[in-house]
Amino acid sequence: MKRIRILSLILCLCFVPAAWGQKVTCPGENFNWNEFHTIDMLRSNPCETVLGVDNVGYLTLLWSYTTGNRVESSPAVVNGVVYIGSDDGNLYALNASTGALLWSYSYNQDAYVFDSPAVADGTVYIEMAAVLFALNAETGALLWSDAIDMANSPPTVANGVLYTGGYLGNLYALNPSTGAQLWSYDTGFGIFSSPAVENGVVYAASANGNLYAVKASTGALLRGYNINGGGWSSPAVADGVVYVGSTDNDVYALKAKTGAKLWSYTTGDEVTSSPAVANGTVYIGSWDGNVYALNASTGALLWSYATGNVVTSSPAVANGVVYVGSWDNNLYALDAATGAVLWSYATGGSIDSSPVVANGVVYFGSYDGNVYAFGLPSSSVKSGK
Repeated sequence: MKRIRILSLILCLCFVPAAWGQKVTCPGENFNWNEFHTIDMLRSNPCETVLGVDNVGYLTLLWSYTTGNRVESSPAVVNGVVYIGSDDGNLYALNASTGALLWSYSYNQDAYVFDSPAVADGTVYIEMAAVLFALNAETGALLWSDAIDMANSPPTVANGVLYTGGYLGNLYALNPSTGAQLWSYDTGFGIFSSPAVENGVVYAASANGNLYAVKASTGALLRGYNINGGGWSSPAVADGVVYVGSTDNDVYALKAKTGAKLWSYTTGDEVTSSPAVANGTVYIGSWDGNVYALNASTGALLWSYATGNVVTSSPAVANGVVYVGSWDNNLYALDAATGAVLWSYATGGSIDSSPVVANGVVYFGSYDGNVYAFGLPSSSVKSGK
């Protein structure tokens, strides 16, 4: 039902379900997508009320910012600022409303910045040229840096600890204020995905074909899961189940406490996209060009949508809409229930960047070198409910 948003309702805090039975406190119009996973490691925004199935077709370009090379990085949006990397060697901080440059930071102009930043407590964490950096979120000033094990993973901050993986296979826990190492666990092969942290356990996929669960406080191995490939797809954890894609073409659902396989679903090619989980459904892309919606409990196919090329972008789900990019240059908004295309936009290059949705705006990057922001026209009074 279309209705005009009422300011007094926006200003209140409200509780909405994040997954099965989980509750999230929604902060009105100041939702922060602070890292690759965001709330509960699920790549979904349960607080979105502006954009929805009824109005996403009205999306229009609000602004774009041109960098000096491809934008593979996925954005973080925190307190009105978009943080995103570019293959021109820079991390950019852009005004989320206008796209104006606030600051940029470069360690090496020849080094691609393709990982996603994490933002917590006024600090931006980002991997550049195999070095992990901590920058002041307001100014871009360097706070500390560490060349641990050729850092190669989008960092995750949870419960006051910074977690990241390395090219040589170590999973690290660091003090986010100083970069001091708290513990490390060696998988033996590269970790390229963002760690997921849930209920005192860190989950990370390794290129040796296994998903590892280690104790968040000590780094002690709890269990390993054989997924016959991996290293790229970042796991999602919901209601005691770990979901992850694999280079063996499968999407896996594993029991978190035991590692037992609950189900797997075979796509037509490698799955390096990371799953988004919302309302009992797993959404994920494949190199076969499809976006899949799978029943989270059984793995049964609910629907699939064929884009025109490879899908390495990881979906974002918000208010009944799935947003995802494709190497066919398009960003898509799909009906989460049916897979029907509600809106699409063709950029000038492939989209590897994973979109985020915050406060009625969709942000993402493209191989054409641009960072994009799409929202409703300013005159629109249509809401997503």
